[in-house]
Amino acid sequence: MATNLALDPELLDRALRVSGKKTKKAAVTLALSEFIARREQKGLLDLFGALEWDASYDYKAERVRD
Repeated sequence: MATNLALDPELLDRALRVSGKKTKKAAVTLALSEFIARREQKGLLDLFGALEWDASYDYKAERVRD
């Protein structure tokens, strides 16, 4: 899918340098992938503290084999 974007040339140059990618397309694709991954991880962090924890639960007792 062809898309025309007006990107900041300085940001694009920096993205090429720090990513080590050889093409603008590869650098932008990597940047978008990393952006998505970070946002998804942030959503997981919002879950911390949202669940109740049973302090008396003994996870080692569940490992016993019969």
